[in-house]
Amino acid sequence: MSAADWFSRKVSRFTATDKKETKVAVAQSERAQAAPKKIAPGAGQPARSSHERLKATLSQKDEALSPRVLRRTLQELQAIVDPGVSEVEGGRRAMAVAAWYAGATTERRRDLWLLMSEQFVANTQKVNVAQAQLAAAVGTPDEAVAEVHYRRATVSPRRRLLQRFSVYPGGIQFLVDMRAEMQHSLRTDKRLLALDVEMEYMFSTWFDVGFLDLRRISWDSPASLIEKLIKYEAVHDIKSWADVKNRLDSDRRCYGFFHPRLPEVPLIFVEVALVDSMTGDIMPLLDELAAAEDLKKATTAIFYSISNTQPGLRGVSFGDSLIKRVVETLKEEFPRLRVFATLSPIPGFRAWLGKHAAAMLDKLGEKERAALGRALGFEPPSAAHLLTAAEGALALPEKSPLRLMLLRCAAHYLGQGLEAGGKPVDPVARFHLGNGARVERLNWAGDPSPKGLKQSYGIMVNYLYDLKRLDKHRALLAQGKIPVSGGVEALYI
Repeated sequence: MSAADWFSRKVSRFTATDKKETKVAVAQSERAQAAPKKIAPGAGQPARSSHERLKATLSQKDEALSPRVLRRTLQELQAIVDPGVSEVEGGRRAMAVAAWYAGATTERRRDLWLLMSEQFVANTQKVNVAQAQLAAAVGTPDEAVAEVHYRRATVSPRRRLLQRFSVYPGGIQFLVDMRAEMQHSLRTDKRLLALDVEMEYMFSTWFDVGFLDLRRISWDSPASLIEKLIKYEAVHDIKSWADVKNRLDSDRRCYGFFHPRLPEVPLIFVEVALVDSMTGDIMPLLDELAAAEDLKKATTAIFYSISNTQPGLRGVSFGDSLIKRVVETLKEEFPRLRVFATLSPIPGFRAWLGKHAAAMLDKLGEKERAALGRALGFEPPSAAHLLTAAEGALALPEKSPLRLMLLRCAAHYLGQGLEAGGKPVDPVARFHLGNGARVERLNWAGDPSPKGLKQSYGIMVNYLYDLKRLDKHRALLAQGKIPVSGGVEALYI
């Protein structure tokens, strides 16, 4: 049988099975509506594993594929990793499953994920034997060989399955999209965790920065690529073609990382403004009518938007390498550049303050608290008073005690807010501080848009990439100390 015939037969089998399953489901639904209501057996019990369902004869509530079809689907997956077929043939078989997947419901897709997660595991017996042999070989000449055998024994067939899916054209994008779709179910179904972790491991290898190309995206780039910028921009929404043209103007640069197997999709991209000083206001950068900056006077590169485009690559980091590569590229083109900084949102600040306002008020001295109370019209001020008054943040005068209080709270949040694991509590701070930047400056009303007000009362932050101190800043962060400038530290309560 030719590969083309095999592919057609497999797709037809899946399609025919789907139609039959649909007819059965409709018939069961009609009978259920006509029959007296009964309590379903096993209601309230945990969902059955794929092992239990494969041995069963009937489906239970909320199970998309019947045991018979589940067994058939498992056979199709096992055929992909059949050691007797070539990589190319295995890829074609994977393509047949992907074709079925494209037309399957979310529930049926979830059953496929469960099979891939629960049925393609390492052989426990072989792992135990190899582990015992390694333990016995420690300190002997056979240790290296025993370690190799142990490593091979722990590799799951699931990894081979993913490799076969990656063979056919579009296979890598299929897997990335599948993992993105899995994330919602993963929150409530830990049975999928093994598949998710395996995919993250494989993607970390396939998308290593050594395999990625850094490309500039300009107004002369293909329209299809510029459309992807509009689609994936995650920090400051692009509202029109005039907006995107402004972001690709002569005084701007936009760079993205591309994978050879996904040549038209930027995995992550960064937007840069070339200016003559550190910027604290996002609005001029987004102003479509603003004149372009004089590049001869540009001394500062402001990274004002960094967007990941593939949720399925969660856990795979390229941001650090992207910024380093972009800095090197910019320095080659513009030798006068001396300052490399961001103009970043503080997405978690407002929600954090809503939970910690009382604690921040307790940190104030008597005079500071009294001054704030007089400004709010309530003495002593409570957390509710503070949060209510903060709704009108943009109207506060420069010397307002409330304005100062919000800046001091933001300084505490960014400079002293750490999670249990010692990482910065703010997600954007985690990214930049993890790359070796420091918290440089807070900017009042840096983003007065509704989104900016919702996230942080309009406050933005500059993270400074001091190229000579990146390693020092990482070392400080590893010790649980967030690197901040003197100006930010002076705001601490």
